[in-house]
Amino acid sequence: MDESAGTRRDGRDASDASGPGTRDPLLPDAGPVPRAERRLAVAAGARAVLITAGLLTAYYLLPLTGRLTGGTAALLGCGLAAVLLVFSWELRVIARSPHPRLRAVEALAATVSLFLVLFAGAYLLLDRSAPGAFSEPLTRTDALYFALSTFTTVGFGDIVAHARAARLVTMLQMVGGLLLVGVAARVLAGAVETGLRRRSRRPPGGAAASPARGEAAPPSRGEDGGQEVRT
Repeated sequence: MDESAGTRRDGRDASDASGPGTRDPLLPDAGPVPRAERRLAVAAGARAVLITAGLLTAYYLLPLTGRLTGGTAALLGCGLAAVLLVFSWELRVIARSPHPRLRAVEALAATVSLFLVLFAGAYLLLDRSAPGAFSEPLTRTDALYFALSTFTTVGFGDIVAHARAARLVTMLQMVGGLLLVGVAARVLAGAVETGLRRRSRRPPGGAAASPARGEAAPPSRGEDGGQEVRT
């Protein structure tokens, strides 16, 4: 039985299948994917910047005018515990996220920023509670600068911890920074790998949708490679 060139075997006109809003599922949809990935990357970078800016704003606005006492030392310990809790929560989110690399960037920005702000506040309170604890009086920016230079192991030597308590807090930050850079970075990489494996096992479009009631099933191919025409 002869069929016209413009009519498909299921009885519908071939021009209807190529109309607006339809797409051949066998053809790769390469257009919107890179654009969507760029939007997600920009959004993740913006969230990381906002997290860092928010923590820095809180550091400059909080009334850190008291002295480093037992209560403030306990608050520092609670802050470090909060860093661990936030990091553990971010690991679970990264492993379950459809975009684990982007979530890892946000988690690293939040963890490092909170870590630096906590120690900068501790240095500022320590300097105000014990004058002469450092080689020069510290402002908020100086305390943050000293925390950042200690974290990056640069050690310019322009600000030095003189008092024993200041050296103890500085050594605590050194150990915490090494753990954050070495162990935490490896754990983050493992969470990213877990998320990527989970995403690769997930079908791109979810489960294959079954044909709706009343609609014809797609034509099957015969053994000779041609389409089987249903009558």
